[in-house]
Amino acid sequence: MPDATGLELLAQELRQQATDGVLGTTYFRNRAALHVAPAFVPAALEHLRGEGYGFMASVHGLDYFPEEPRLGVQYELLDRDALDRVTIKLRVPIDAATVPSVTSKWPTAEFQEREVYDMFGVVFEGHPDLRRILMPEDYEGFPQRRDFPIGGEPVLFTAAETAGRDYTMGSDGVA
Repeated sequence: MPDATGLELLAQELRQQATDGVLGTTYFRNRAALHVAPAFVPAALEHLRGEGYGFMASVHGLDYFPEEPRLGVQYELLDRDALDRVTIKLRVPIDAATVPSVTSKWPTAEFQEREVYDMFGVVFEGHPDLRRILMPEDYEGFPQRRDFPIGGEPVLFTAAETAGRDYTMGSDGVA
């Protein structure tokens, strides 16, 4: 990890590219994080690639309900030579949940961006194949959002289908 000073130096370099691109930094429990504006993500990731962070380990979606902006996306980058890690964080409101896709420069992000879209509803502009990856195409809603209803849907298993029982009901058909 870059230490706190190294993180601030990275942020300063990025601010020279766009003064409003870096919104802040966090160094907590030996984890370095850059908070950036959504439109600045591709430029920030490319700059960090030039600094040695050439491996995108993961892309995550988050829901900060009830805070606004509510949805978050995090990119984990690794420098495998220096054994170093940095996180790029951004947040978007639910009514404008769009982030530029980085799949053209970071192919490993393709399926991870689809998963964030499928689970949280964040739209990645410019993604080559943005569609659901885990849920059925006709599924309504985004199951990892904190306001998604809990309790599940009745699912009929083949063995119980003829008896009309599902996993939410007992053997007598009463919930």
